[in-house]
Amino acid sequence: MLGDGSPTRHLRLLTGETIEVDVIDMSFIGDSLDDAPKGIEKVPNPRIRRQVWLKTASGKRLAYATSWWEACHVDYYLQNRSLPIWESLSQLHTELYRDIQGIYYGKSETLEEGFGEKGAFWGRHYLFWHRGKPLTLIYEVFSPYLSKYLGEINQ
Repeated sequence: MLGDGSPTRHLRLLTGETIEVDVIDMSFIGDSLDDAPKGIEKVPNPRIRRQVWLKTASGKRLAYATSWWEACHVDYYLQNRSLPIWESLSQLHTELYRDIQGIYYGKSETLEEGFGEKGAFWGRHYLFWHRGKPLTLIYEVFSPYLSKYLGEINQ
């Protein structure tokens, strides 16, 4: 949860499978705060919201993510929208600082349905900074299915 590396890379290493991005939505939200986590106000507006599932090549959903981008820069940083964010930014040699803003643990019927797994769910949100400015705010939630690889969580 506090790692500084690419979640997509970590999921690939855990599962031994290629991780694919299933883009659910990319919407112009303008200057709306969009019920986003704290920190959204640091991402310049107008904004674009991108929602994705991260899944294995065999189709198992492992994470849900939403990111918010300044609309005038999203096409540059996400040239191929089907790639994971980290991969897109790495191809551009974008140097980043990940600033974790919050960690979450809770239940959600919507996520249970989306993952096909009973909760509770771990999540986090963070800002990516580039050249001293906020680049994007990212919110991620991980499937309880990952306990297959990490071991059960004692509650």
